[in-house]
Amino acid sequence: MKSFFSFFLAALLGAAIFAVVYRSIDKKETQQEVSENNNLSVHQTNYTPRSAVIGPDFVDAADVTVHAVVHIKSELQQRNEVYNDFFDLFNDFFGGHQYRYNAPVVASGSGVIISSDGYIVTNNHVVQQASKLEITLNDRRSFEASIIGADPTTDLALVKIDVENLPFLTYGNSDEVKVGEWVLAVGNPFNLTSTVTAGIVSAKARNINILGEVSAIESFIQTDAVVNRGNSGGALVNTDGELIGINAAIASNTGSYTGYSFAIPVNIVKKVMNDILNFGEIQRAYLGISFREIDSEFANEKGLKEIKGVYVVEVLDNGAADDAGIKQGDVIVRVNSTDINSKSSLLETIGTQRPGDEVRVYVMRDENLKEFKVTLRNRSGNTDIVKKDKIEILGATFEALPQEDLDKLNISSGLRIVDLRNGKFKSSGVREGFIIISVDKELVKSVDDLKFILEGKNGGTLIEGIYPNGQRAYYGVGL
Repeated sequence: MKSFFSFFLAALLGAAIFAVVYRSIDKKETQQEVSENNNLSVHQTNYTPRSAVIGPDFVDAADVTVHAVVHIKSELQQRNEVYNDFFDLFNDFFGGHQYRYNAPVVASGSGVIISSDGYIVTNNHVVQQASKLEITLNDRRSFEASIIGADPTTDLALVKIDVENLPFLTYGNSDEVKVGEWVLAVGNPFNLTSTVTAGIVSAKARNINILGEVSAIESFIQTDAVVNRGNSGGALVNTDGELIGINAAIASNTGSYTGYSFAIPVNIVKKVMNDILNFGEIQRAYLGISFREIDSEFANEKGLKEIKGVYVVEVLDNGAADDAGIKQGDVIVRVNSTDINSKSSLLETIGTQRPGDEVRVYVMRDENLKEFKVTLRNRSGNTDIVKKDKIEILGATFEALPQEDLDKLNISSGLRIVDLRNGKFKSSGVREGFIIISVDKELVKSVDDLKFILEGKNGGTLIEGIYPNGQRAYYGVGL
């Protein structure tokens, strides 16, 4: 018995020694393997590779996006009466009203680089009425920017800095965005460098009536990604790092984020940016109808079987819809492949088209689905490309100089700038009060002279003139 007990103790001791030695060897091998595979210290034993992380992974999308989002500082002569700042957009929405006027201010927002040569998209209200724009990249380099064009009806603007080889975002497809999918909002809140927040798409085609334009297109992507002061004009991206929207506003009665933010769909952004670059003017397409949304009460009144689509209230004579055969009382349920269930969805879908484009419009008529091919028109009722008047793109109002001023400045003729807005002159450095004497050496005596001279001009144009203090100045203006 004694011999057996001694043997048992020896076996137990041997097993314990083996367990200790095994655990020591296993631990050493685990530490060495982690070190070799992950470049970590041999003391790091809690590393979890990204491939093992459960849930959405935003690292790659964030890394792509932050370098393509910029900070925009706008110097304004006064507050804009439509947009006070990013948060005052919703004061009226929640009962407030705090506009301020006639005070020089510095406003800030964000922008998204969309090309390697320095084109940046942002909100119109970020740069509207700005006398100076400064862009700060994520690497903290700063550049002065010029406004290429803007569209108040979509609250979008295109600005440019003279820099090459910039990181930029590629366009996604906002039509493919699904409610419930993960998204990232990237901007410059509180004047910081690019900040990333995550959320999901809460809704699409939201109309919140904030743009204040009769022909405004409001069809926002609603998300619960956290955005705050300075995010306006920043990027909304999917998990692949593709741009799917430009952040425009938040719903807040405090000036801080309280749950919802709204972004302009990238398909509208893409179309507006291309219009500005290719035509210098937004090419708006129209169906030529007036319409209303359908609710249960209206459906009962009109004897409609379903509460879907939009109801055609009126068809304009000789308009696009009229020529295609659409009639009053039709219910539009789809345009191309997009289901139509609201004013916003119809405006968004048509808003991505140009005059002359053909769309397939599906309507319910007498409980039958009918298809119409509609060639869209411009606001003048034809399919021509709308071109901005050369005088208009200068962004200025003029007056002829009286003889007294001509004698004082010792010049024979001249055209004075009495009001300067966003346009070619402002982006070229021309200041209010400048007196145009000649354009490409041709004397200017009146607005008609200026129009006639500019009509055949394309590319760089030399503007020669004088300021009221007698200072001569020359400006190169691209037309």
